[in-house]
Amino acid sequence: MNTTIDTARLTQELETLSTFSDVPAPAVTRIVFSELDLRARAWLKQLYSDAGLEVREDAIGNTFARWRGSDAKLPAVGTGSHTDAIPHSGRYDGTVGVLGGLEAIRALQRSGFTPRRSIELLMFTSEEPTRFGIGCLGSRLLSGSLDPATAAAFHDPEGKSLDEVRAAAGFQGSLESVALKPGYYSAFVELHIEQGPLLERRQVPIGIVTAIAAPASLNIIIEGQGGHAGGVTMPDRHDAFLAAAEIALALEAAARSTGAIDSVATTGECEVFPGGVNSIPSRVRLSADIRDIDLQRRDGMLASLERACREVSARRGVVTKIRTINRDAPATCDPTIVETVAAACEKHGLAFDKMVSRAYHDSSFISQICPTCMVFIPCRAGVSHRPEEYSDPEAISRGTLVLAEALAQLAR
Repeated sequence: MNTTIDTARLTQELETLSTFSDVPAPAVTRIVFSELDLRARAWLKQLYSDAGLEVREDAIGNTFARWRGSDAKLPAVGTGSHTDAIPHSGRYDGTVGVLGGLEAIRALQRSGFTPRRSIELLMFTSEEPTRFGIGCLGSRLLSGSLDPATAAAFHDPEGKSLDEVRAAAGFQGSLESVALKPGYYSAFVELHIEQGPLLERRQVPIGIVTAIAAPASLNIIIEGQGGHAGGVTMPDRHDAFLAAAEIALALEAAARSTGAIDSVATTGECEVFPGGVNSIPSRVRLSADIRDIDLQRRDGMLASLERACREVSARRGVVTKIRTINRDAPATCDPTIVETVAAACEKHGLAFDKMVSRAYHDSSFISQICPTCMVFIPCRAGVSHRPEEYSDPEAISRGTLVLAEALAQLAR
């Protein structure tokens, strides 16, 4: 089997997909169920049809494009990722796994390969938390890890419910119907940019993921007392922002204190009310993102954060409330698929590193229902979620070739 990747075509398709954006290039903004997201979906579905794939969509908009195998009764082999993009991000996050997955299938078709198991390309809905405040919405529902009634109650920043938004986008049916039946996939492999600097730094072309970090996302509300910036003396203040600043620093300290490179914690949002230069902040909302591949360490950081909130609240005379958005378990990639990907690398003389993913991916949830693995390719300086995000065409092509070989082996 002579498998070759059409690098020029794949590069052009990634360029075209990036034009479906609410902001000028090189930045990309593509929010789930927006007009441009729906236009991008329509363009992608045409590519799938052109490749002879059978296309279907579920009630949340997860899109399945299947290359039917010779024994269609067997569980399929899956691949794919997402195409939604956070505001002012880059063009490679997720999209490499979708368009690279499509090109992997086309490469196998060109080689004359006939799969025994069907190979299915899956584009997940709303991997990013931008619109509904929770990441991996589509894969959570697919895996049954998110209660459909809970999902239906989600609202976007404009106050529109998930059911309203998806219906307006043309996705009908009950959310209960989204969950995949047991045994739907025999294996799943996701191609993705690393979103970190290690592969580039080590000059290694392929990363094979063995574990995906466990994320917890929280909203922290700090209620203090407002007042005039000149009228309230320092001893009498209950400044919500200064309390929030201490909590954010305590979160950083909790992550650093574990001594593990895989422990990370981020305060990504800080909303201050009322927000006047001459007004003492009376209320602050923080977002916290805490991750680790070790659940005990992750939960230890959460406990440290909770202790810090209690201590700061008592000392500064403020009230702190913590709301958990999600608190997920780490994922372990399937050793057999890891070795299948390693064999694909060796076949083409490509060096690889086995590594963990501290970033959050749909594969975290797919791993709950089938054996799963991820393939990483380098991205320049490890930059992601910014307009400067970049992975060169040859790096993408190498990752796509490894994916194609692994899919062929798993589909035999």
